Amino acid sequence: MRLANAPSRCIVELATHPRHPRPRSDVISATSRIVALGLSGRISAARDVFDEMPERDAVAWNAMLTSYARSGRPRDALSLFSRMISLCAAPDPFSFTAALSASAALRDLAAGKALHALLLRLGLRSLLPVANALLGMYAKCAISLDAALAFDEMEERNALSWCSLLHAHVNSRNFGSARRLFDEMPARGVVAWNILITGYAQIGEAEFCLDLFKAMQMSGFRGDDATVSILVNACSELTNSFAGRMIHSYAIQRGWNGFVEVNNSLLSFYAKFGSRDDAVRLFELMESRTLVSWNTMINAHMKFGAAREALSLFRRAPETNVVSWTAVMAGFARNGDGEEALSLFHDMIRSSRARPDDFTFGAVLHACALMAALGSGMMVHSCVVRSGFESSIYVANGLVDMYAKCGDVDGSRKVFDRSVNKDLVSWNAMLFGLAQHGRSSKALELYEDMLAHNIQPDEVTFVGILTACCHSGYLEEGGAFLAKMELVHRLKPNSDHLTCIVDMLGRAGHLEEAAKLVEGYPKIARKGATDICEALLSSCFVRGDASIGKRVGEELVSMEPQKEVGYVMLSNLYCANGQWKAAEKVRREMIEQGVKKSPGCSWIEVRDMVRVFVSGTQSLNDLPDVYDIIGLLDYELRNPSFIFFQQ
Repeated sequence: MRLANAPSRCIVELATHPRHPRPRSDVISATSRIVALGLSGRISAARDVFDEMPERDAVAWNAMLTSYARSGRPRDALSLFSRMISLCAAPDPFSFTAALSASAALRDLAAGKALHALLLRLGLRSLLPVANALLGMYAKCAISLDAALAFDEMEERNALSWCSLLHAHVNSRNFGSARRLFDEMPARGVVAWNILITGYAQIGEAEFCLDLFKAMQMSGFRGDDATVSILVNACSELTNSFAGRMIHSYAIQRGWNGFVEVNNSLLSFYAKFGSRDDAVRLFELMESRTLVSWNTMINAHMKFGAAREALSLFRRAPETNVVSWTAVMAGFARNGDGEEALSLFHDMIRSSRARPDDFTFGAVLHACALMAALGSGMMVHSCVVRSGFESSIYVANGLVDMYAKCGDVDGSRKVFDRSVNKDLVSWNAMLFGLAQHGRSSKALELYEDMLAHNIQPDEVTFVGILTACCHSGYLEEGGAFLAKMELVHRLKPNSDHLTCIVDMLGRAGHLEEAAKLVEGYPKIARKGATDICEALLSSCFVRGDASIGKRVGEELVSMEPQKEVGYVMLSNLYCANGQWKAAEKVRREMIEQGVKKSPGCSWIEVRDMVRVFVSGTQSLNDLPDVYDIIGLLDYELRNPSFIFFQQ
């Protein structure tokens, strides 16, 4: 928008000969229709009436500007104001207030400064409503210096002026100036307290927010529903839910528990602390729900692993948006059901209710990666290109990961090389893709290239590096990278790194050394310890070492007695070494513990359809043909010439 460069003729004419003719009755009638249509949400119809007007006064322009602002279309409001200036129409203070509010909503500092310059040229800067709107624009854009200058130039100030400047300091994280201004305010109301508490909540200072709330009450202010929402959101960052529950009780005492914004904050709070029953109970008791309420509960169910409940809630919701669709898709993908996530994506594309954004594409690409569904992933990629999201770093990273996990490492590398704004996630995804497909030397080259681009590695990077070393038997290099991780990059190894090292030692036949590493790992880190034990037990199975395998397997079973992995791996190890009685004993213990072996499952994509095979089932119509092919493959694998070729 080029408001600062508006035609000089228009500026001179507006400044020297402001036009305020008496409006005709047809102008008044048309303006009334614009207002009525705008209030009912029929913005396109309101614009049609506006465009058909043979002449317009400032009130008509303001009616259309206000309609755009009220319907959440600030960009259209700015465009209309720009047209108003180009046609030499006479904007009044209300016009500038609407345009500045639109600039604030868009965080469009350039447009806001252009409006500021135009106000100075037209001599409207000193009017209090305009000056406050200007302050509000600088506050939303987090430009505290310009806001302070505008504040100092004001001939008249009110409570809104002080609060707008306070908001500017808080948004720009200038808390020293914010506290000084807060102390200097001639009258501090609830709004000023809320602004200050919000600022500290945004930087994670939850304890200090509670201290400010106590000080607020000691000053004679009890707060309002907005205060409660802010405090509940702040309490979500604490280590326990006690403070948040106390704020909930306070809201009930004050009668604010009926406000939908308060309840939405409480829903997020209970979901964050894993209090699913409390969240569900609160949601069912809510008399009024917004789209945010439904989306919050959908996310909460997905977080608790209740994917079907989340889908049921999604189907029940009176309205949905892209956030709703993305939450359900991402939840199914996160819970390992990529097929359902992909099905929902197809439903979304077919419906006209919502259009996918970059987060939607990220979720569905993750689903394709889970299923190794290359055809579906390529289809999603074409949708990405058509939708214009290919430049999104979030989508680009999803594409790199999807192609790599679907086995198309070259396709993954093409997307990676085309990506302009690579971040650490991009490099890690590509490095993992190369490492997991045996291209270890390329992975190590990529690591050096990453350092050359001044990208500092993190813990995930070194998991990828150690995976590459493990798959190619680079034992010495793996040890060197582990040392470099600690000494050069000051990163502490975790269970993932130790799992790689144990796997590396096991593959090289150094089982005793690997066993010592496992025994030295703190058992309190249960999840990490089980992963390490599984890696060593797998190596014992390959090497046929029942002695070490027995120790590790029994340790694994003792750590997770209700999981099948330890029993099955230990039983298979005994069977491979001919220790049938020991294997039978392990199987009997498994039955006594009530642990059942999950059926084996695999899947393959054929003609854009994912076919799932579960052991023990015969659900395919063409199953005899499948068994014939498997038999042929088995024969070829056992053929001496094939074995000789492999050797």
